[in-house]
Amino acid sequence: MRLGIRLQILLLLGALLAVGFIPLYVAVARLTEASLASARREYARGLGRAVASHVLEAKRSRPDEALDALLDAQLSDTGVTAIAIYDKSGSPTTIAGDASLLPASLPRPIEEARRVDSAHGRSLFVVVPAERGGGAVALTLTLSAPTAGSSALVQLVALYTGVVALALLVFAYFAMTRLVVRPVEQVSRAAGRVAAGARNLDLERPAARELAELADSLREMTDKLIAEEQALRSKVEELQRAKRDLESAQESMVRSERLASVGRLAAGVAHEIGNPIAAILGFEELLLGGDLSPEERNDFLVRMKGETERVNRVLRDLLDFARPGAPPSGKERPRANVREASDLVAALLKPQKRLSNLTLHVEIADALPEAAIAGERLQQVLLNLLLNAIDAAKSVIELRAEPTSEHVVITVADDGPGIAPEIRDRLFEPFATTKDVGKGTGLGLAVCRGLVEATGGTITVGETTLGGASFVIRIPIADQREASRG
Repeated sequence: MRLGIRLQILLLLGALLAVGFIPLYVAVARLTEASLASARREYARGLGRAVASHVLEAKRSRPDEALDALLDAQLSDTGVTAIAIYDKSGSPTTIAGDASLLPASLPRPIEEARRVDSAHGRSLFVVVPAERGGGAVALTLTLSAPTAGSSALVQLVALYTGVVALALLVFAYFAMTRLVVRPVEQVSRAAGRVAAGARNLDLERPAARELAELADSLREMTDKLIAEEQALRSKVEELQRAKRDLESAQESMVRSERLASVGRLAAGVAHEIGNPIAAILGFEELLLGGDLSPEERNDFLVRMKGETERVNRVLRDLLDFARPGAPPSGKERPRANVREASDLVAALLKPQKRLSNLTLHVEIADALPEAAIAGERLQQVLLNLLLNAIDAAKSVIELRAEPTSEHVVITVADDGPGIAPEIRDRLFEPFATTKDVGKGTGLGLAVCRGLVEATGGTITVGETTLGGASFVIRIPIADQREASRG
């Protein structure tokens, strides 16, 4: 889970305050304690001198018996814990309190005040020599005075530090909310509206300079993105129009080449139709001349019917081929039976006079799967390749079809002169032809390539044992392509 910028900054600020205030609190506490300890030492030193001076003054005016009561009166648990009077030789004459806290003798008494440790805790040992008559007074005072005052002061400092830190955090929270978080959220919501489809960045200019610059940059970026989107939409529409124009041009080119193929078939069709028509005309003259028996008349009529069916069959095949097919849409899944397409193309070529001097071998594998191409388009590809083979072949043309794991492979080969190396690389380009002017459009192989590649297949120039040209067509198997789409 990611933390927000506000919480992250507050955590960092809290850590910074802790780093700054905790050492300050410790230093104040230590300084307070040291100051109070120093004050206690000074107080104890002054108290000890005062007590000692009072005792020395009393010694000069009172007998030794009266001094015991005076010394006992100076003792307390939080003040003087031991006191003694020493003579000139340094020996104690009168002792009150815990004698173990005092030295056994003071041979050379000098004024001093030093810290000592005792059963009562930290104590102060004070020696005050007498100004007249010799001797001295020594006493110990406890320094472990109650620390209620110092504790209260330290607690007050801690409370003040905590209140200041909390106030800073609250102030920082509201300041960041107003100056940073809220403007950033407004920028984020405005950007979200643009991402959802808004056409402009509806955003007030923030007060902070950096956020105002960010808003200006975002607004400029939004305007630029919208302008680029408009330009991209225009480009897409232009490309779509160009695509439609290209598809229309392709269909026109396919249609033109189809009609050109029909024109190339016309001579052979005329010859194929001419013979049965001549026979029909002869039979009609015989029938009109009379002098025929009923059996002869019936025989002539049967023959005339056969010749008429022959003409009708040739014309029907030619018209079926010339009829324009609907271009396949993206939703259609075209498929063609290669054997049926090959039989139809062979029937169309049968009337060709040039084919009468050639041998056409057709080998179609058994159980050949359907190819993923429209039937009329496969017919046009095969017809273009076979017409080219008829023009180039010497004696033999082969048409073979066999399946692989993914494709239907169709091969058209001849024993002609082959393809010149200088034109092999551009053989499938539009208007590339080796024929004389007026004998070819130069679009046949280009159309074939477009029709085959539209299915995801390929058409290439291969090798043949016949010595001439060989074209290898690979078209995906219909069922496999449908399965891949599904």
